Amino acid sequence: MMDTAQLTAHLHLLHSSFRHYVGRDLAGLAWQGVSTAHTLDAAPFVLLSHNTDADPLFTYGNQKALEVFEMDWETLTQLPSRYSAEALVREEREHLLQTVARQGYIDDYAGVRISSSGRRFLIRQAIVWNLRDAQGNYAGQAAYFDQWEYLPEITRTRYSQG
Repeated sequence: MMDTAQLTAHLHLLHSSFRHYVGRDLAGLAWQGVSTAHTLDAAPFVLLSHNTDADPLFTYGNQKALEVFEMDWETLTQLPSRYSAEALVREEREHLLQTVARQGYIDDYAGVRISSSGRRFLIRQAIVWNLRDAQGNYAGQAAYFDQWEYLPEITRTRYSQG
């Protein structure tokens, strides 16, 4: 887990990049340093980020993200973010990330994601934006969503012999 200084610096990156691209404060919170960082980390919405690797790894997930994706911090931050989507929708996810890279952000994404236990959930009205460091360099991408619903389990028919 990040220490308080790392957490605050990383969440400031998410917050300032959100403000730059979207034109408003992340979750309506004015940046107040450590207190805002702790509020975002404990918030009732999902907040995630990934880095700039060729196969980007998650670099952050707030407590709600860890809960929804059913992962602990160590598991999440070692996971390529593409694994948050099922194999069949990874091409759609890649298209989304390329669109965000070009435009700076999108604020109406919907799609199916999958937790570590295989539980599928639909997210709606997600905001995905580019991260840019203090020098304006590309530093990854982040996502925020507060609307999700778990999808029914896919039932499998077992065939019996007889």
